[in-house]
Amino acid sequence: MPNALPLSAITLAIALFAPAAAAQDAPMAQRPEVAAAGRSLQQQVIDWRRHFHQHPELSNREEQTAKRVAEELRTLGLQPRTGIAHHGVTAVIKGGKPGPRIALRADMDALPVTERNSLPFASKATATYRGETVGVMHACGHDAHTGILLGVAKALVAMQDQLPGEVLLVFQPAEEGAPAGEEGGASLMLAEGVFKDFKPEAVFGLHVFSSIPVGQIGVRQGPLMAASDAFTLKVIGRQTHGSRPWGGIDPIVAMADIIGTTQTIVSRRTDISRLPAVVSFGAIKGGIRYNIIPDDVEVVGTIRTFDDGMRQKIFADLKNVASHVAAAHGAKVEASVPDNDGNPVTVNNPALTARMLPSLQAAVGADNVITPPLQMGAEDFSFYAREVPSMFFFVGSTAKGTDPVTAPSNHSPEFMLDEASLDVGLRALLQVTLDYLHAPKG
Repeated sequence: MPNALPLSAITLAIALFAPAAAAQDAPMAQRPEVAAAGRSLQQQVIDWRRHFHQHPELSNREEQTAKRVAEELRTLGLQPRTGIAHHGVTAVIKGGKPGPRIALRADMDALPVTERNSLPFASKATATYRGETVGVMHACGHDAHTGILLGVAKALVAMQDQLPGEVLLVFQPAEEGAPAGEEGGASLMLAEGVFKDFKPEAVFGLHVFSSIPVGQIGVRQGPLMAASDAFTLKVIGRQTHGSRPWGGIDPIVAMADIIGTTQTIVSRRTDISRLPAVVSFGAIKGGIRYNIIPDDVEVVGTIRTFDDGMRQKIFADLKNVASHVAAAHGAKVEASVPDNDGNPVTVNNPALTARMLPSLQAAVGADNVITPPLQMGAEDFSFYAREVPSMFFFVGSTAKGTDPVTAPSNHSPEFMLDEASLDVGLRALLQVTLDYLHAPKG
């Protein structure tokens, strides 16, 4: 896998393309066909989103979601290709005039989260995840992304004869990560040839975001979201009765010591004055009974970085801490750091982002397009961005009157999307698409 772009290269690219951004000072108006599509498709997009919200499916299990998406695309007169990367769906809208090729991407999978919202269309779905029965919820907003892209598709088909160029619609599974032992997501879509016969010159995507109020859009040139890597640590001790811990080796105490010492990797060993980094533990599992010290304990977690050198150093530090702390307890450790390929940094092409910024401003007004800080969250949209110039932007989803700082975040069981964000997402993505396709050559 190629490394993520070094930050020095990104900084240079931003400097080189700065004049392009400065040259586009004149305000751009929202296209009348965008406004018309917003009005006519608003309820349809809401209905699609609510259907997908009520019937969520985990990563690599999006069978019914993909089936519904393909059915909607066929209704539009398109010929979807299905079964890419398990349940991915694509379709090409061919305009009636010559022009560029671009791709638009939406993700479709949900999370192992039990919904705690009293919506009439709240999810009551369950599934098996890591051997346990869990609730399933669109706690990250992928239901909104799927509904928005279907809306954009319907709008583009309606103007197909006058449309220059071609648009590849990409409905992607497993953005949240394939289950253990499986492949999936954007990397598998690319490996299975999503761009083989249709190589776009640009790719666009969006994400609803609780940290931004509805009506606003967040976008930045260069790095936007962190690289993410998962890890697994398994401490192996020796089982004994809880009343005589000296008769065995306690993996729980050893693991607790590892977790505590790991906190010094970022706070004491990583130069976070240069770029941020995160090491977090997400789950711990070990033991079965209150008075039995078990043989082993396992934890899983995530590492977030923006620089490949920093990323590799944290890998080494985590393995070092785990092995030496475990040894100090007389235990052993099996460390998978990382335990998969992970997602690279999500980087917005500076020239493309500067070019399309006026389109986003036209959709919501210049004052409502903000530059968000670097985000420690990750996105496998980053794999597409390594193949062709790309732009990924955030659509505010928190209702007016609610503080985005304290609103339940993406991945929360109480994540609440203001459906006005669907209209914003539709208009923004459609405006970007049409402005790019209709732009004069040269």
